Amino acid sequence: MERCVRCVLCAHRPQEAGKSPPDRQDGNVSHYPPHSPSSSVYPGYPPPPSPTRERVFGPLLVASVLCTGLMAGLFFAYDVSVMPGLAELDDRTYAVAMQRFNAVIDGSGLFGLVFIAALGLTVASAIVAFRRKRLAVAVPLVVAAVCYLAVLVITVAVNLPLNAELADLGNPATAEDLPAVIEDFKSVWVPANVVRTLLCVVSLGALCSAVLRYGRVSGSFPR
Repeated sequence: MERCVRCVLCAHRPQEAGKSPPDRQDGNVSHYPPHSPSSSVYPGYPPPPSPTRERVFGPLLVASVLCTGLMAGLFFAYDVSVMPGLAELDDRTYAVAMQRFNAVIDGSGLFGLVFIAALGLTVASAIVAFRRKRLAVAVPLVVAAVCYLAVLVITVAVNLPLNAELADLGNPATAEDLPAVIEDFKSVWVPANVVRTLLCVVSLGALCSAVLRYGRVSGSFPR
């Protein structure tokens, strides 16, 4: 009887502000607060994302976009201004200008850093996305990495050997078969650079898609 009186008193006691009503199981009143699902650890559920990884992933994506955008802009500038302008010059002036352009770019540490970092940062972002089980973000990152890898392959297999062949001419004023060398250079180097530009643009677009998807998943952008 004493137990029943206590239960009745507890049931009619005014609830304090901010506290949930007691659990009722099998007609009995529980005097313990209900367990919150978020405070319990259930086997089989993935752990919450690490704040450190969350802070790293965003800057990785931004750096990938910046480096890839810089490379796309460089190739695009050659397509629409540098190469069309050189095409209006005679073969000797064309060869001298390209030799100097290539020498400056090959000796630029900043260019080499951005050129390699664009791929490295994108691959690192894709790895982090896969490890965090964010496939919606990882898929466009893989597309971006593959496209930019193709840019590196074309550069090493096509553009760099042509640059070296042009440099081996020495002084274009005394070079033999200059018109034939320049014609071969134009017919291969220029189209290859157009392909590099297109691949970089596709890679940049995929990176932007990954940024948007990451923003929606993380709650930074509206759905």
